[in-house]
Amino acid sequence: MFINIKLGKLFKVFFIIVTIIMLIFFAISIYRIFIKSRRATLSTNSSEIIEITPNNYTNVLKAVHDDIDTYIGKKVHFTGYVYRVYDLSDTQFVLARNMIISSDNQAVVVGFLCNYEDSKNFNDNTWVEITGTITKGSYHGEIPVIDVSEINTVDCPNDEFVYPPDNSFIPTNSII
Repeated sequence: MFINIKLGKLFKVFFIIVTIIMLIFFAISIYRIFIKSRRATLSTNSSEIIEITPNNYTNVLKAVHDDIDTYIGKKVHFTGYVYRVYDLSDTQFVLARNMIISSDNQAVVVGFLCNYEDSKNFNDNTWVEITGTITKGSYHGEIPVIDVSEINTVDCPNDEFVYPPDNSFIPTNSII
């Protein structure tokens, strides 16, 4: 009888400690969620121009393609080269980068479809810097499209390649 009473009290103390630890983790998690959501609302000003760099290029590309509606109306600024395929209209091009996909430097073309009235003035493989707004368009399905407001020819950058999105990336509207 004496042993049962001590084990019962020991179990109750253990249960209370585990419950307190779980409550602390729960509180910390809720706090982090609210802080991140507050930061997200602070950095989603649609008049702010978001800089897309070689380091975040594919992460942003993936996030925008995965959740177009969250990014509609966001203004972006980035550099790439003009890339066209046969079924694009005269006002369309892809602002592209080559993404390295293997250790032997094999690459694929990745980028955003862009609309620009005078896009025919820019030859394929010309490096340009654009500023534009993300909209929703259609090209073999629903995709994000950049309506270009500014475009300038630039020299090929030293960091012309990009790399696949990293596994640690968590897409939120605070990234872009």
